[in-house]
Amino acid sequence: MQASTPGARYVRQITLPGFGPEAQQRLADARVLVIGAGGLGSSVIPALAAAGIGTIGIIDDDTVELSNLHRQLAHGIADVGRPKTRSAADTVATIDPTTTVHASEARLTARNARELFADYDLVVDGSDNFPTRYLANDAAVLSGIPLVWGAVSQYAGQAGVAWAARGPQYRDLFPTPPPLGSVLSCEAGGVLPSVVAVIGSIMAGEVVKIITGIGTPLIGRVTTFDALTGGFRELAYDRDPQAAPITGLIDYELFCGIRNVITVDELAASLDAVTLIDVREPWEAAIASLPGSVLLPLGSLENVLDAIDRSKPVVVYCHAGVRSANAVATLGTHGISARSLVGGIDAWSRRIDPNMARY
Repeated sequence: MQASTPGARYVRQITLPGFGPEAQQRLADARVLVIGAGGLGSSVIPALAAAGIGTIGIIDDDTVELSNLHRQLAHGIADVGRPKTRSAADTVATIDPTTTVHASEARLTARNARELFADYDLVVDGSDNFPTRYLANDAAVLSGIPLVWGAVSQYAGQAGVAWAARGPQYRDLFPTPPPLGSVLSCEAGGVLPSVVAVIGSIMAGEVVKIITGIGTPLIGRVTTFDALTGGFRELAYDRDPQAAPITGLIDYELFCGIRNVITVDELAASLDAVTLIDVREPWEAAIASLPGSVLLPLGSLENVLDAIDRSKPVVVYCHAGVRSANAVATLGTHGISARSLVGGIDAWSRRIDPNMARY
């Protein structure tokens, strides 16, 4: 079967009111960078290719896992173990082989962001962590380009546009990152696949709107979706007059408090080599505890510092990671270096020991 002509391919799009061949040409000339080829990225990237974006950049340092496939529809069973960037690039090629794809098997960092952003007209942030979200915002501000962002967790998601030249940015909505463990990752809390598809579609739509000039982009507004009710809500926000100007890129892991943390996988591999402190309440510890841990509830922690064995690295955990992050900060004021378990015992029970009692 012969490939269709560009006019035939996009005829249903070109005939839209206010669209036309000029808008389609803008898409063909556009250069869009997508951060992350996971859940949101694997929804956004195929949609952008299908819409006619001429050049798509993809940056991701992860590989496809079997557990990704229920929501990351740009990948298939044959892609397990492959870099997500290569798998996504192959998906784009099956949609439109004329689309130019620049795939970077790397992590976005403060060292490479500005140089990378300089080659694109717009950035889409489909990452799954707060350091990258703040980095993407700041680099977009310094580069003078719009940023389309989205986030999903469990049964809900949200999307918006940060464009400092025309309105508020991500930092105006979220001046500071949330406490560690207070927002569950997809790994710790799960995610409904349809939520990823809905938010990814909204993000792709914002890209098309910004590039073509149709409609009203989500500048100064956030759209939220709740799959359990099927409802959408909109939150409006404005510039923060007290916000400090962005003059450069910073240490985003330090800004988000991620330096003093340990994942459940890292802890499982070094459990016998650490001093493990449980800062939950006694009734919680009675339900389930990590092996070898010492119970020192957060409220009395400063009164029992001498009970902490400092001969080994100290790791603190709680239910989801919020109290343990506070405990690490408290210990730090007393000269005790410690790390907080990301996701707490809840993440441990999901990933390491599914038979552990939950509450």
